[in-house]
Amino acid sequence: MILAEAQTVVVGLINEIRLYMLENNTDVLIGNEHKARYKDVIQIRLDGKALKEKQPDIYKAFTTCTKYKRFKFD
Repeated sequence: MILAEAQTVVVGLINEIRLYMLENNTDVLIGNEHKARYKDVIQIRLDGKALKEKQPDIYKAFTTCTKYKRFKFD
């Protein structure tokens, strides 16, 4: 019960920060101990499903597998 309430508070605060950043046209806020970033992320991806369907040999020749972990706390 307490965890759910805390998560609700955190989500509300995050939404307030995002709104503030949008209204003030900024993508980075720097505090005394932490930094908040709310930036556009643009990704260009290959449509693997369509390529596999239309050109399976090319799909197979150029498919690779990668694995990584990401942890970020500012």
